[in-house]
Amino acid sequence: MIRLSHVYGVVPSRRLGRSLGVCTIPFKTCNYSCIYCQLGRTTNMTNTRQTFYPPEEILSEARRFIEAHGEESFDVVTVVGEGEPTLYKPLDSIVNGLRELTDKPLVLITNGSLLFERSLREEIMDFDIVMPTLDGINEESFRRINRPYGKLRYERVYNGLLEFSKEFKGEIWLEVMLVKDYNDSDKLLGELKNRIELLAPARVYINVPARPPAEENVEIPEEETLRYARALLKAESIENLPVSSFTTSEKKALDAVIEIIKRHPMSEKDIKSFVEAEFNEESVGDLLKRLSKNPNVEKNSYRGKDFYRYILAGRRSGG
Repeated sequence: MIRLSHVYGVVPSRRLGRSLGVCTIPFKTCNYSCIYCQLGRTTNMTNTRQTFYPPEEILSEARRFIEAHGEESFDVVTVVGEGEPTLYKPLDSIVNGLRELTDKPLVLITNGSLLFERSLREEIMDFDIVMPTLDGINEESFRRINRPYGKLRYERVYNGLLEFSKEFKGEIWLEVMLVKDYNDSDKLLGELKNRIELLAPARVYINVPARPPAEENVEIPEEETLRYARALLKAESIENLPVSSFTTSEKKALDAVIEIIKRHPMSEKDIKSFVEAEFNEESVGDLLKRLSKNPNVEKNSYRGKDFYRYILAGRRSGG
């Protein structure tokens, strides 16, 4: 069995289909600590771009996966992270290397915070799709929702995204995470509409905190508000899109679940369905007990469901 630390999946994505993930950064390394983050609070807050791992190390894992499973096993390759992937430098070495390995579309998921840096914009020009986030509408909402690294300012972040939207030849798929009482008022949504129109993205997606967030006071907006926002922003709701099932190359159910929850918290129902489908095991009681005893696994109750997510031992989240 291939043991990988930078490449994972294939993961089902509502927007992208079957996604082969490429992680360029250490766990929870970010320049935001978003109140809604499904992985909990940021534990390594930084705004400094660096080469966390040699490009060859990351690309070697991608090559091994593709050789073992074939390009037919995934629809896209997604550069992402349990934090902010554009903190990795230089990203163009990863893009160029992936181009040599596959003809499948290359996607970058980013918070868009560093696009004001011309050098970064140049590094990511060869992606097919870039999926930035825009949750804040002004400095106040930006700081309340995203809790950015101290030196980051909203207008600089937004203007960087605006510059990128003018230069990029691929498609921009913009995501907006709506949080009740933070950015869902009619006034703020109207201002957001104006900002999005200037960006002219190919697609706009609305997301909501459907899994346990970093902070307990985070709630999903009312359905009436979401309907209004979808119509106003000409957006699709991510939660309304169909999704396929998780797959794995792991041989043991426990190892497979842990690898998934490092990037994607799972409910008990998710785990049961996954284990039954992939390992033909009907009972997951023992597996759930072992998960609960793992110091790197945190169990959270949210909206009537129990979820499991990965954490660093000794660093409990605030959610």
